[in-house]
Amino acid sequence: MGGNSGQTGVHTYKSLPEDEPFGSVELPKRPRGRLIMHSLAMFGREFCYAVEAAYVTPVLLSVGLPKSLYSVVWLLSPILGFLLQPVVGSASDHCRSRWGRRRPYILTLSIMMLLGMALYLNGDAALSALIADPRKRMIWAISITMMGVVLFDFAADFVDGPIKAYLFDVCSHQDKERGLHYHALLTGVGGALGYLLGAIDWAHLELGRVLGTEFQFMFFFSALVLTLCFVVHLCSIPEAPLKDGAKDLLPQQAVQDPPLSSNRTYKYGSIENVKNGYVNPELAMQGEKPKNLAEQTQRAMTMKSLLRALVGMPPHYRCLCISHLIGWTAFLSNMLFFTDFMGQIVYHGDPYSAHNSTEFLIYERGVEVGCWGLCINSVSSSLYSYAQKALVSSVGLKGLYFMGFLLFGLGTGFIGLFPNVYSTLVLCISFGVMSSTLYTVPFNLIVRYHREEEEKRQTPEGAPDGRARGKGVDCAALTCMVQLAQILVGGGLGFLVNSAGSVIVVVILASAVALIGCCFVAFFVRYVD
Repeated sequence: MGGNSGQTGVHTYKSLPEDEPFGSVELPKRPRGRLIMHSLAMFGREFCYAVEAAYVTPVLLSVGLPKSLYSVVWLLSPILGFLLQPVVGSASDHCRSRWGRRRPYILTLSIMMLLGMALYLNGDAALSALIADPRKRMIWAISITMMGVVLFDFAADFVDGPIKAYLFDVCSHQDKERGLHYHALLTGVGGALGYLLGAIDWAHLELGRVLGTEFQFMFFFSALVLTLCFVVHLCSIPEAPLKDGAKDLLPQQAVQDPPLSSNRTYKYGSIENVKNGYVNPELAMQGEKPKNLAEQTQRAMTMKSLLRALVGMPPHYRCLCISHLIGWTAFLSNMLFFTDFMGQIVYHGDPYSAHNSTEFLIYERGVEVGCWGLCINSVSSSLYSYAQKALVSSVGLKGLYFMGFLLFGLGTGFIGLFPNVYSTLVLCISFGVMSSTLYTVPFNLIVRYHREEEEKRQTPEGAPDGRARGKGVDCAALTCMVQLAQILVGGGLGFLVNSAGSVIVVVILASAVALIGCCFVAFFVRYVD
C-alpha cells in the first residue's frame, strides 16, 4: 500500500462506502484499555443520569414548580429528541471536521449536559443572590430549572447515538461487540455509583458544607466526573476525518475517465489517497463527477431525503426498531414509577398525607429502599454485561434478546402479584438483565447487519446500487425509539394510574409489554451469525 505521492500506478479500486472513512481497509485490533477508555463516556453519562433521578424531583419541588407543568418537563425533551436525533445522526455521517465525524458532536453535547446540570442544580441558589423579590425569584427559578432539566435530558439522550457510531467507525467487527459490552458494563457501574452518591446526606457532612448546599456539591462532583470521562473518551481512539474526494482522490485525468464501478481499474497519483480520501458510491454508480460531492452531501442531509431513508429502511431494521421501542416502553414504565410503587404498594405508605404523619414517613422509607433497588439494578446490569461475552457464544444474540425480555417480564409480574420487600429487591436483578440487553443486543445486531451489507457489496451479484447505510442514522433511529417510549410512558401512564387508582397497574403493564416483546423478538427480529 506504500509509494511516493508523485508516483503514478495502476490499482484496482473498490468504491468506498459512504459511512466508512477508510473504505475496506482493515482496521487494527483495539487494545482493551482503549475500549475501556472509549466506554468511560457511558460511565459519566449514566452517573449524571442517576444523580438527576435522585435530585431532580426535590429540586423541582423546592423551586415551587406547579404540578400542571410536570408533564411539560418530562415530555419536551423526548419530543425534541425524537424529531431531531435522526437529523443529528445524518449530519454526523457527513461531517467533514478535521477532528472526525462524531467527536465534534459528542463534545458539543457533553458541554450542553454540563450547562443543563449547572442550571437545574445551581440556578435557584444563584438567583437568590441576584433577585430580591420572592415572586420574581420563584418565576425565574422555575424557568431556569425547567430549562436545565430539558437541556440536560436532551443532550444526554442525544449523545448516545454519536458515541455508538464513533465506536462502529473506528473498530473492527469483533472490537465493536467487545466495545458494546464494555459500554454496558460501565453504564451499570456509573448508574450504581450515581445512586449511591445520591443516597448520602451531604448536607450534614463537612465536604458538603464547604461547597455550599447539597445541590451545589452534587453539581461539582457530577461535573468533575462527566468532564474527566468525556475527555478520556474523546482521546481514546483516533478518528479519521472525511475528506472531499474531488481533489484528494482523483487527479484531473481520472475525472475524465469513464464512470467508476466496483470492478474497474483506475490510475491514481497514490493509493494513499484511497485511504485518506473519500468517494461517494452513489455518484460513482450514477457516473457523476466527484466534484459534485459537496452538493450531494448537502442533499443527503435534507429532511426530505432523511425521512425517505428512515421510512424506506429495510424490514429487518424496522423490526429491530419496533422491538427496541417495545423493550424501552416496558422498562421505562417500571423504572419511572418504581420508587413510588415501593412507597405505596410494598410499604403501604401515603404520599398525600401530612408530612409529619406516620403514613408519609413510611412512604419516604419505601422510596429510600426503592433507590437501593435501582442500585441493585445497576450492579446486576454491569455483571450481566460482563457475562454476556460468554453467553453469546452458547445461546447467540437471539437467546440473549429473548432471555432479557422474558426475565424482566416474569420479574415485574411477580413483583406486581406478590409485593414483598425482600423478594422485590431480589427481583430487581431482572431489571439489570433487561437494561444490559437493551444497551447491547440491538446495537450488536446493527453491527452485524452492516457487516453483512459490506460483504454483499464486495461481491459482483450483491448490493447492485452500491449504497451503504450511514451508521449515524441507524444508531439514531434506534435511540429515537427510547425517546418515543418516553413520550408514550410520560403521556399515558399518569392517566392510567389515575384511572386505576393504584400504581400497581404500572408494574403489571410493564410485565405484559415485556412478555409481548418476547414473542416479537423471537418471531420478527432477524438475526445474523
